[in-house]
Amino acid sequence: MSQKALAEVLHVEQPAIAKMEKRADMYISTLRSHIEAMGGALEIVARFPEGAVRIQNFNTLDRDAELAS
Repeated sequence: MSQKALAEVLHVEQPAIAKMEKRADMYISTLRSHIEAMGGALEIVARFPEGAVRIQNFNTLDRDAELAS
């Protein structure tokens, strides 16, 4: 997906997408919204020697933040 097309879906200007792509760090909610705008889904997995754990509590954190505002 082009930066311009993604910017249109997210209702931002194209330079904002270019800036985001160069960032070394960002909120997980920002990354998720960009991935979802491209038709994907973000999954976070922590890998340990004993096995992998899918992190799911970020959805709860987003809902809690929305309720608080």
